[in-house]
Amino acid sequence: MTNINIKIISDPVCPFCYLGKARLDRAIDLYKKTYPGGKDDTFNVTWSAYYLDPTAPPKGRPINERMAERFGAERVHMMHERMKQMGAAEGLNFTFGGKVGHTRDAHRTIQLAKSKGPDVENAVMDSIMKSYFEENGDVTSWDMIVDAAVRGGLERDEVRKWLEEGKGGQEVDKQVEDAYRMGVRGVPHFVINDKYEVGGAQDAGEFLKQIVAAKEKGGQGSSGQTGPSC
Repeated sequence: MTNINIKIISDPVCPFCYLGKARLDRAIDLYKKTYPGGKDDTFNVTWSAYYLDPTAPPKGRPINERMAERFGAERVHMMHERMKQMGAAEGLNFTFGGKVGHTRDAHRTIQLAKSKGPDVENAVMDSIMKSYFEENGDVTSWDMIVDAAVRGGLERDEVRKWLEEGKGGQEVDKQVEDAYRMGVRGVPHFVINDKYEVGGAQDAGEFLKQIVAAKEKGGQGSSGQTGPSC
């Protein structure tokens, strides 16, 4: 039996991070069903913080409004339509009706979830991204973050207290600095067994190849391909 560790460097406002996690989940399921002995292997998926927009406002603003300022309304419309099509293929319903802003508090909440184990950490991150991308949430809103965290398995009072006391911030800032130092310039970015790097939201089949390569080769390397990223 082999334990395969996968770290996802991401930002919860990156649609390709949400898409990439869905594709990774499908690849892991395929691996367990098709790779010889794969059903006995275990996966430990964890998250590491990244800021797509370090200058994002602390209070959320409508996604379309903020994105149009950066890229132009016509381009944003095309980008969102493309994401909706790709998301639908993975069972994701992108609405882009929420509010975007600085993600430090969302990342801080993931640090609390991380202390409860990888299952809770994944459930909370998935819930935050679902709230933001599919339920028109405001990623800067403590109410949204707390509700999403509770849905992911955390206690409401504990999350609220964690946010009020400013906990997790130093850990988040260090993770962001580490990602920049690694040369990460787009997310999602996956690191398998601390050695094998995979860039972007590649499709499930490509993820499967890379997981197998990481298991069989064991050495340091990269996929040689880059999927779509933010």
